[in-house]
Amino acid sequence: MLPTVPKLVALLAEPTGLAPSFAMSRPILRPAALPAALSVHEAARDAAPSSSDDPRELLLRLLPVQRRIVHASEYVYRVGDPFRLLYFVHSGFFKIVSLSRDGREQLVGLNLRQDWLGLDGIAAGQYGCNAIAMDTGEVWAVPYDALLQACGEAPSLLAGLHAAMSREISREREAMMSLCTLPADARVADFLRNWADTLARHGLRSDQISLRMTRAEIGNFLGMTLETVSRALSRLARLQLIRFDERRRREIRIPDAGALTLFVENIGVGDGQPVRS
Repeated sequence: MLPTVPKLVALLAEPTGLAPSFAMSRPILRPAALPAALSVHEAARDAAPSSSDDPRELLLRLLPVQRRIVHASEYVYRVGDPFRLLYFVHSGFFKIVSLSRDGREQLVGLNLRQDWLGLDGIAAGQYGCNAIAMDTGEVWAVPYDALLQACGEAPSLLAGLHAAMSREISREREAMMSLCTLPADARVADFLRNWADTLARHGLRSDQISLRMTRAEIGNFLGMTLETVSRALSRLARLQLIRFDERRRREIRIPDAGALTLFVENIGVGDGQPVRS
């Protein structure tokens, strides 16, 4: 005969007498022990099993994530800050700026949703660049030590982290190839094409892009002057490879991504020779 509910509750409340080695290896979260970044509701959600390998779900389920809203021009971290956290981009656009010893700034990276920020700090134990928001966005701060431990429990999380590192290496290689092998107008076209491709991979609209950067910043990123960037953009517009929004000049339409790709591959297709920096 099955025990009644009161008897069952009493049985469950009795000590089991098991030795400590047979106790559960994963401690039970209690409200007093919750990290400050998580609410009780979030902790309950974290403990629930998930059938998805979505990195956002895995992070929320396995780690003490601290969600942080940042606004345009705010720093996520600065050069020289001690490295303890990696930042997962939940929304928004971010630029990575390197500083030379004499104070010169160089824009070296652009990141958006589902990218990781702060990977450059792992080896040296401190961040090597400034990470700055380009618009209002949200980053999730993740303790690096806890992330390594969680990767042992969720191989797909480790795979996602490796993929992020691989993307960074590929971007740096592609940027170097563009800088060393393409004239200025093709370099600008390649920048626009890569930005549109990145937006498309993230499920965002790619035929009309908002640069969120001044032409001076684009020039800094591509290794050319502001004037050269302006001339290259004007030439691409004359060739009808891009179109400017009449009211918002940072809004650019790309009517045919294939034509832009063909222009980059052929470098000098169109009227006259490519503009050089």
